[in-house]
Amino acid sequence: MLEAAGEVFAEHGFRDATIRDICARAGANLAAVNYHFGGKERLYAEVLKFADDRSMRGHALSADFNLLPAEAQLGAFVRQFMERIFDPSRPGWPDRVMAREMIDPTPALVELAEKNIKPRAQMLQSIVRRLIGEGVPDRVVQMCAASVVGQCLLYHKSKALMGHLMPALPLNDGENIDALTEHITRFSLAAIRAMVDDPMGGGT
Repeated sequence: MLEAAGEVFAEHGFRDATIRDICARAGANLAAVNYHFGGKERLYAEVLKFADDRSMRGHALSADFNLLPAEAQLGAFVRQFMERIFDPSRPGWPDRVMAREMIDPTPALVELAEKNIKPRAQMLQSIVRRLIGEGVPDRVVQMCAASVVGQCLLYHKSKALMGHLMPALPLNDGENIDALTEHITRFSLAAIRAMVDDPMGGGT
């Protein structure tokens, strides 16, 4: 049911998707959505969570992650992120569902953020905080963390366009995750270290 619902939501969006279409694709009785989920809204929230949980499967951080220096933690975080979003075994519908959700958010996004995404965001901010020091405002830490995530997503979401405009970029296969991970990590570390000396950008 979740798989079928994900495909329908990806194609039509939350508002235009119908329970009838979802049940038909799942080969389920029309009452199944209400019986198992209590309605379309709850089903949609569970689809978002299912998609995120599925993307994390097989991409756990190493057991000694918490013992690593902050620089190595940043590299490990970036690698896990890149391996997860570039995983060739991932179905296409989760990305399309999330793209729709970012453009036209529903209340389910807040629930997904709190339950699934926030712990990862806090982990990245904690790594940045270790690198940048305690005297830097939270706003700067969060902007640095957002920039790390932004780089990772750019290589994935804009792969087709960037491959056309910048053909030397390593975007063609999974082995190039090594090159992308190294670049994003080095670039981010250099920027974060610069923030240590000038966290507010010249006092602005």
